[in-house]
Amino acid sequence: MARSGKVAVIGAGFYGSTTALRLAEYDIFETVVLTDVLEGKPEGLALDINQSRWIEGFETMVVGQTTGPNGEGYEAIAGSETVVITAGLPRKPGMSRMDLIETNAKIMRQVAENVKKFAPDAVVINVANPLDEMTALAQIVTDFPHHRVIGQAGMLDTARFTHFVAEDLDVPVSAVTTLTLGSHGDTMVPVASVCTVNGKPLGEMVSQERIDALVERTRNGGAEIVGLLKTGSAYYAPSAAAARMARAVHEDSGAVMPVCAWVQGEYGLSGAYLGVEAEIGRTGIRRIVETPLTDDEKALLVTAYEAVKAKQADVKDL
Repeated sequence: MARSGKVAVIGAGFYGSTTALRLAEYDIFETVVLTDVLEGKPEGLALDINQSRWIEGFETMVVGQTTGPNGEGYEAIAGSETVVITAGLPRKPGMSRMDLIETNAKIMRQVAENVKKFAPDAVVINVANPLDEMTALAQIVTDFPHHRVIGQAGMLDTARFTHFVAEDLDVPVSAVTTLTLGSHGDTMVPVASVCTVNGKPLGEMVSQERIDALVERTRNGGAEIVGLLKTGSAYYAPSAAAARMARAVHEDSGAVMPVCAWVQGEYGLSGAYLGVEAEIGRTGIRRIVETPLTDDEKALLVTAYEAVKAKQADVKDL
């Protein structure tokens, strides 16, 4: 198998290290770089992953690199085609994603400055919360074109919606098609009108009351996991989503995915990062795909847009 290119993962917590492992196991990259501010942690995790190569049958090398407060170590990400930013604090029980904004904004600013310096041609995939606001800040600090800075949200939320529907109807997840748009938070818009099970509209199979319950559980999907874990947040499904996005960039696949992207006229909305479907390729967002929505769903999307745009306007000062 031909391997090429370098992808970097900033932050070696559960999310970052699992993302690095998934990317390595794809066996399509020459190198995966994993960085962290905790001395020795990324190097140790990289060594552990590399020692699994013979068992799992992949050749991609993982390079671990400790980074310092003044940019020390970031030279390891030079030449990366994609940089996945996972650095930041996770939620604790009772916390909203917005509770993390000031702390994670400081981390994001420092990371984004170094991405700009050492990987100026990269596509950035942000996963730090609050997702929409931190994606906007990453773009502001790097000053990269908007199409090269993307947030990972809709892939995860759609995966959760799909799981909940499949579980509720006791069908394979492969039989279910769902979609979520809007924000990665309270104004998330699970698009029930396009949800199908074995090609049949969900609304023809279950009551509106059950659909509403599935939608609400999807909106609270992350908080449900945080509440159960008590000392951390989700990382298996989120890392799978981020890794798939990075793979789409690497392969220039044109895959259509729900992501956090900059809207400029789509749905009649402009000037903000918002959860939409988009075609992903080597340059990041190729184009945004507008999904037909009901009037109620379009109204919810506008509400989400207004909420995230107002918060993103303030993020540059954090």
